[in-house]
Amino acid sequence: MNKKILLFDGLSIANRAFYGIPLLTNKEGRYTNAVYGFLNIMLSIIEKEKPDLVGVAFDVSAPTFRHIQCEDYKGTRKGMPQELREQIPLLKTVLRAMNIHMMEKEGFEADDLLGTLAKSGERDGYRMVVVSGDRDLLQITSETIELKIPKTKQQGTEIESYYAKDVEAKYEVTPLEFIDVKGLMGDASDNIKGVPGVGEKTAVKLIKTYGSIENLYEHIDEITQKKLKENLVTYKDQALESKMLATIVCDVPLEYTWDEFNLDLTLTEEAEELMKNLEFKKIIARLPRASANKPVEQVEVHTFNGLEEVTGGQVCAMTYAYEADTLELGLAFNSKVGRLSFNLTNTEEVQTLQNFFGNEEGLKVIHDSKQLRHILYPYHIEIKGQVFDTFIAAYLIEPTNETYEISEIADRFLGVQNVESTEGLLGKGKSMKAWLTLEDEVRIKFLTERAHVLDAAYAVLKKEIEDNQMEELFYNIEMPLVKVLFDMEVEGIKVDVEKLKAYGKELDALIENVAEKVYAAAGEAFNINSPKQLGVILFEKMDIPAVKKTKTGYSTAAEVLEKLKDGYPIVEDILAYRQYTKLKSTYVDGLLSVMTDEHKIHSSFNQTITATGRISSTEPNLQNIPIKLEMGKRIRELFIPSSEDYIFLDADYSQIELRVLASLADDQKLINAFNQNIDIHTLTASEVFHVPFEEVTPLERSNAKAVNFGIVYGIGAFSLSEDLKITQKEAAAYIEGYFEKYPKIKDYLDGCVSFARDHGYVQTIFNRKRDIPEINAKNFNLREFGKRKAMNTPIQGTAADIIKLAMVNVHRALQEEGLRSKVILTVHDELLLEVYKPEQEQVAKLLKEKMEQAVDLKVTLSVDVHSGSNWLAAK
Repeated sequence: MNKKILLFDGLSIANRAFYGIPLLTNKEGRYTNAVYGFLNIMLSIIEKEKPDLVGVAFDVSAPTFRHIQCEDYKGTRKGMPQELREQIPLLKTVLRAMNIHMMEKEGFEADDLLGTLAKSGERDGYRMVVVSGDRDLLQITSETIELKIPKTKQQGTEIESYYAKDVEAKYEVTPLEFIDVKGLMGDASDNIKGVPGVGEKTAVKLIKTYGSIENLYEHIDEITQKKLKENLVTYKDQALESKMLATIVCDVPLEYTWDEFNLDLTLTEEAEELMKNLEFKKIIARLPRASANKPVEQVEVHTFNGLEEVTGGQVCAMTYAYEADTLELGLAFNSKVGRLSFNLTNTEEVQTLQNFFGNEEGLKVIHDSKQLRHILYPYHIEIKGQVFDTFIAAYLIEPTNETYEISEIADRFLGVQNVESTEGLLGKGKSMKAWLTLEDEVRIKFLTERAHVLDAAYAVLKKEIEDNQMEELFYNIEMPLVKVLFDMEVEGIKVDVEKLKAYGKELDALIENVAEKVYAAAGEAFNINSPKQLGVILFEKMDIPAVKKTKTGYSTAAEVLEKLKDGYPIVEDILAYRQYTKLKSTYVDGLLSVMTDEHKIHSSFNQTITATGRISSTEPNLQNIPIKLEMGKRIRELFIPSSEDYIFLDADYSQIELRVLASLADDQKLINAFNQNIDIHTLTASEVFHVPFEEVTPLERSNAKAVNFGIVYGIGAFSLSEDLKITQKEAAAYIEGYFEKYPKIKDYLDGCVSFARDHGYVQTIFNRKRDIPEINAKNFNLREFGKRKAMNTPIQGTAADIIKLAMVNVHRALQEEGLRSKVILTVHDELLLEVYKPEQEQVAKLLKEKMEQAVDLKVTLSVDVHSGSNWLAAK
């Protein structure tokens, strides 16, 4: 197949992008929408067309030969907007940095260059694709020259495509005849006058009959319409001049070789710097990096004499593997890579590791430093000094990725492929190989290769952190938090095992009792846990109206049963059965299965899972206890201090997300209410429902509470109506009333959506970023989902940042003051501490102070601190 050349009409596409995308500016106030739109269009077409060569033609500001021959050519055109004019030099700078070949020639328009190049390429055997918004270029189309006309909108770019046959199908004339049509009808946009009274239909009819303007005048006497003939005769010179002006020159004297048009979209340093300054994060992500698709660089393995060789205040990148009291480190230090192996049953070798990791000089680059802390902890080896965790850094830069394996970091940030993953080397599940069964050479290669990757990735990730202004977030919040979460995981939380077992028996009795009620109502025993059997019982035997049917049968999902429970007692019993069995399996059987001999639960706290920055808990998940259920709430009663010398202190931020929203939106009414300790839900009910503050009913307050918290999550009328069991019209009125009373909240949320639409992401006050790719989706539901994420993320993410910072500050203060008390659990906006009883008053004061003063907002933060002999009592 012939090679393909792709040619862009620079100013035409930039103009379309400028008017198709809202004005964008970077942080310096520089307009960027035309440049951003041009690059998006260019890359999208390149990705689809996969050309071999690419070029961009620009007009020059000097007069062309057309202006010389016709002084008022394009004389009616409005001047270019200043916001667009200043972007053209910027666009050229970016294209130059991307190594995209550009052409312009004084005396000619970009159309002439495109026509010349297209015809020349066609003669040389290339397939030509020209991209322009100018339909004049239809005249150059042929069987191998295609014109693409993009239409840029906020929802995306649509492309019209024309070969010669398409021109004939749409306009009923050949591409060359299209010039004559334009000569007769004129073109107001270019001030090409044509013949007065001749529109497109007449021009097409005449040219279809006579083939050209010249031939038309050869047969002028055949024109029978008096007025038409009169105008054609009177304006003959104007018609011929119009044809000349409309004719694209296809033999402009140009000096070039096709090699100059070679396409290489590799992201250069210059292009990356420019695009980062312009905040084109999405464009950067679309371009391959310099070493993309290359295998990992082979580095000679150095034989380190010992850890003493990798000290001295420099950067040391390390990977690790642990099995059967053997720790192996892959080390990259001072341009050398090597492997060291340690027997952790050997006192001297443990001492060597204690000295190395305890040395506070230099920087340790580690991937997942929390896991390494767990490996070292039983041997009393502590990691001290400055640590740069590539796991955390990669998460902050790309928070929506599912995994952050070293091999993936090599690919995404270094463009280096073929780095072996842990799963690729060892396998998974039952067939997973033991580390020490691998050949020594294989282990050395694996560890040193990954250490080399971390050494290179450190500089890239560090720069990304700096470029995204995440230094405070990374160095002052996330990195210190690693140690806090590690200490929490090590400490664990004790469970009253006898009460847990008794609670399990109570649940067994409830499950048996409610199951009997279900069987009695159904008239037979069946497997309640089987959706298929349950569907048949409910919707066929009992003839309950089915809400939803799936490919496999009737839907018995919770949301379906919730809609039916009020009218059918059996449905309410089934929901109760599900609740009890879930509590039994998850929190009784589940906790017993992971409990240690000391009756403690050691949950894992994850920093790199949620896109908003919230900490999550797994194995087991202690953040998902259903506290709205009475039986669920009692689970918290089972968690107790580790000894009688300790008590629980529970500290909870009061309405932190609403306070963050008030501060971010700068809504003075809400700010004053929070600062004066006015009940915010009662205030909202009073404002929205037009009721005096003191006369607000509990139901009105409850509804206002749903509106308040729903607003944070970008709730719509449908969801609010479902939550409150009211009509959509009533729900819409609630939301509308809320925004009428709090217009700054509406302005802020709309601003979040607009920012996401323009930049592709949103951020917290600490510059935690989250991409919102759905915001410009063509699909309505996806777009609405994106809007909700754009509204909620800055609020929930900022609240998450605040609780993390508070945890770091509380943990540090407890250690600095030499206290025995410890942070042992976090659940979203709540901290649970196990407090040494003699320290209770001191810790309660410290806890409240550090949490309320974690960050300086326009609204005060309020923290409620309670104590108790178990988690429920402390709450």
